[in-house]
Amino acid sequence: MGTWGPHGVSGKVVVITGAARGIGADAARRLARRGAKVALIGLEPEELRRTAESCGPDATAWDADVTSWEQLGAAIDGIVAHYGGIDVVVANAGVAPTGFIRSIDPAAFERTIEINLLGVWRTVRTALPHVIERKGYVLVVSSAAALIHAPALAAYTASKAGAEAFGDSLRAEVKHLGVDVGVAYFSWIKTDLVTSADAHPVLGKFRKSAPGPASRVYPLEKVGEAVTEGIAKRSRVICVPSWVNQLRRIHGMLPAVVEKANARATARADREMIADIEKRGAEASSRLTGPGGAAAQAGNPGETAKAAKAAKASAED
Repeated sequence: MGTWGPHGVSGKVVVITGAARGIGADAARRLARRGAKVALIGLEPEELRRTAESCGPDATAWDADVTSWEQLGAAIDGIVAHYGGIDVVVANAGVAPTGFIRSIDPAAFERTIEINLLGVWRTVRTALPHVIERKGYVLVVSSAAALIHAPALAAYTASKAGAEAFGDSLRAEVKHLGVDVGVAYFSWIKTDLVTSADAHPVLGKFRKSAPGPASRVYPLEKVGEAVTEGIAKRSRVICVPSWVNQLRRIHGMLPAVVEKANARATARADREMIADIEKRGAEASSRLTGPGGAAAQAGNPGETAKAAKAAKASAED
């Protein structure tokens, strides 16, 4: 594993996607306080700029959709021109939909895969030559959902499990080039994404019914600090809370455990979800959550109305 030396992240150029709010914004502020030069990429221009301003004079904001090669390329080129290079890239942009496979809005499901998995791939691929040049560090933000494949989270768990696998493969590929790769696993964190999901009339109640610590929501500050420390140490794994790290050792057994533990609640919530879709429509009931999700949904042209109609027809069969 490489090292940043005695001054840690001070002076390093750190690119963070999904940085307008939540985990990305909190980590950016903490890194900036340690002397890092943070370049924030996101979809919410005004919020992104406010976050950059809160990080100080060395921070910049770049409007880009992580699913667009062209927008990402322009942002990365601009960042390199402005700062002279890139030391760290944090592939953090992510969204989460609400819904079960048989009734979810297909557009929301597919947009989740596009952002959470293909967005990670495109972010890393675009920035990687610059990170290699500086023998830097890549952090892929996965999730505890990559380990616990819970019902009502199929799109999210699939995308985050894919991001985890991508990070593991990348680590092996770039080790000889002097680049370190970390994968981050977080449980439910107090962000707009989770708060918005909890406001859903069916899925909020369902999430809170999960057994043990799986239902608890953890402070954003713990994640921001863990990410900052992880980058400074070029960590292989970052987990919040700490028990998530134990899941990594046993997650092959977890699907059967989760299925059994949630059996009754899953059946009930699935029926309630169908009723909610019939009442409000698939687009309203199974949309991407939070302000970031709304921005991402708006960036997906054309398919939402058609997909919602198809989902409703499927749910009625």
